Amino acid sequence: MGKYQELARKIVENVGGKENINGLTHCITRLRFKLKNEEKANDEILKNMDGIVTVMRAGGQYQVVIGNHVPVVFEEVIKAGNLTFDEAVSTEKMRPFDMLIDGISGCFQPFLAILAAGGMIRGLTAFLVFLGAFDRGSGTFVMFDNIGDSVFQFMPVIIGLTAARKFKVNEFVGMLLGAALMNPSLSLEALSGAAEAPLTTIFSGTIFEAPIYQTVFGIPWIARNYASSVIPIIFIVLLASQIQKPIKKLVPEMIANFFVPFFTVLITMPLGFLLVGPVFTFATDILMAGFETLLALSPVIYGAIVGFFWQILVMFGLHWAIVPMGLMQFSVNGWQNIMTPVAVVSFGQTAALTALYFKLRNPKDKAIAIPAIVSGIVGITEPAIYGFTLPRKKIFIFTCVGGALGGAYSGLMNLTSWNQGGLGIFTIPNYIRPDGDLTDVINVLIGIAIAMVVSFALTFFFWKEEAGETDDRQKRSGKEIVKTPIQGQIAPLKTAKDAAFAQGTLGRGILIYPEKGEVRAPFDGTVMTLFPTKHAIGMVSETGLELLIHVGLDTVQLEGKYFESLVQQGERVKQGDLLLRFDKKKIEKEGYSLETPVIVTNYMDYLDILENQGETVGPDDALITALT
Repeated sequence: MGKYQELARKIVENVGGKENINGLTHCITRLRFKLKNEEKANDEILKNMDGIVTVMRAGGQYQVVIGNHVPVVFEEVIKAGNLTFDEAVSTEKMRPFDMLIDGISGCFQPFLAILAAGGMIRGLTAFLVFLGAFDRGSGTFVMFDNIGDSVFQFMPVIIGLTAARKFKVNEFVGMLLGAALMNPSLSLEALSGAAEAPLTTIFSGTIFEAPIYQTVFGIPWIARNYASSVIPIIFIVLLASQIQKPIKKLVPEMIANFFVPFFTVLITMPLGFLLVGPVFTFATDILMAGFETLLALSPVIYGAIVGFFWQILVMFGLHWAIVPMGLMQFSVNGWQNIMTPVAVVSFGQTAALTALYFKLRNPKDKAIAIPAIVSGIVGITEPAIYGFTLPRKKIFIFTCVGGALGGAYSGLMNLTSWNQGGLGIFTIPNYIRPDGDLTDVINVLIGIAIAMVVSFALTFFFWKEEAGETDDRQKRSGKEIVKTPIQGQIAPLKTAKDAAFAQGTLGRGILIYPEKGEVRAPFDGTVMTLFPTKHAIGMVSETGLELLIHVGLDTVQLEGKYFESLVQQGERVKQGDLLLRFDKKKIEKEGYSLETPVIVTNYMDYLDILENQGETVGPDDALITALT
């Protein structure tokens, strides 16, 4: 895990430092920061760091797309920033919809892996029944099918835990709230079985019809079955987070460990059973009815719409508004078809990238494309989207068209999923019916094939570089010269004391040991990034070469002392213009090294980066040559 330590440190530094981080979670491919001030984040530096696919601002979050090794990077970021989030994340600047998406995603993301595991176990068990390994009445089937089903049956307990983490409630309190919802003695069956007839019935003749078998303090108790439910527990834990705030202030610290959970549960859970649970169950029933009505009106159009727009929703994190619908339908019926068009979508990205691979000319692009294709097969599409298809907008649209046609087929065939969880090829076992029938497996494979063939064919036969889409590397020809920004002695970058530079994590380039306290523009271009501390500056040339000049080691700690900026971020400059001044003697007197890395951050766009092989460089010397 050590190789990600420097990457993590740089991420923390470039999201504005530890002090700017209010919260951090991760999903399968992204670090999701809640920042106090997103303007302090250095988008361009992060985007150009080796190990980061891209950055996004969506759903009230600052998202750093890493890839499928994000759990390891997440742990290193926590360590690098010594991050603890004991205080609730501020949401005062978030819009209500962003708050909703943030809350739902924060509750679901942490347990997606075990959700996938449970679904795959049930799918494998059903497949073995089909192969005749054992029958449905055997002890083997009963054991393994119910092991896989446990994650769905006890969803309120699992979400109680994740919601408690999200809303800053004691985790065991969250689990207890979920367990109370699961208590068999408090279920609809138990209460109805203990009564000869309901006391009354509300909403008779509607989908919300609910018999009342008991009252609590004279208040009608609308009993429901909450096993496998997903939404009520989220809002019950959210309620608990608000109830515990005044309790913490009132209860003496000496006895807080016992009495804060006691009073929180004592107040929250009755309100959960009497008010929150029924209200949000009714609300989800309305949403479910809406989705099922749309699906019933035209399954083909529904599938096409979901298939076309799904990747766009995922890009902005808005898919979390829909994901719970599939889980709720599954919890009610034991199957779901609301989300089945999604199963085919990711394969369109993979197929389009495969077609693009055969048309790429740059060997480095081809080398990067291969792991992106592999990731796409297992359902991780961010490397394909952000690295290849989205920058070439027409290809991204082609994949949406492929997803739409594959989704339309899934709607036409009433494709049904009998388990939940898994991504990419690991979703396929979900379509094995409980009796082992493979009809839905065949249909999902056909839907995948349609999405892949369409996306591949459109990309292979109809995509070519256009004026507005041409890569910077194809606009350039021959080579680009980076002149010396600082006079002094030079050394290979691998000798840098900062491991992030030495290992090439941030880019390729060279070290300068300054003889003069001036930084001059090494080419005609634009000041892309100017750090507030003025110790580092990022530039982009007129042809697209991106350069970072980082004056000194750990000089960020000087907080701008001894540095003077003569330009502003966004300013256009000519080669030789004075950018920065720094007091070399005073900085060294403070104990800081002036070892200065000068690196090409988008070096992957070039065939090779050649560094000056001399010992010293002057104002007009070529420091770096980028071959195109």
